[in-house]
Amino acid sequence: MSAKRNSNQNKKNRAVYQEFGTPDNSAAFERAVPELPPNQQDLRVQATKSGRKGKVVTVVTGFQSKPETLAKLVKQLKTQCGSGGTVKENTIEIQGEHKQKILDILTKLGYKVKISGG
Repeated sequence: MSAKRNSNQNKKNRAVYQEFGTPDNSAAFERAVPELPPNQQDLRVQATKSGRKGKVVTVVTGFQSKPETLAKLVKQLKTQCGSGGTVKENTIEIQGEHKQKILDILTKLGYKVKISGG
């Protein structure tokens, strides 16, 4: 009985086809994100309600930074706006309508920012 169990475990770990490299190619599948300096990034700030049950959220898009950089930036924006927020897929979302305040903060940090939408 134990021999049968061992053969099943070997089947799970056995590679059927492998062209080259090691079986663990997780590093190859990580998305490469270029870390551009702030003055080379074109950001857009807009307030939106769509899909948020009528609540206004200020969204900043256009980042080309690593997640660690965005995490530091969102923490700073949340503190200075006095509200909550998050990072989702290279965009920053801040709760409430803070377009002008976020524009001023990001401009002081050296980013090229424009207000988008009405």
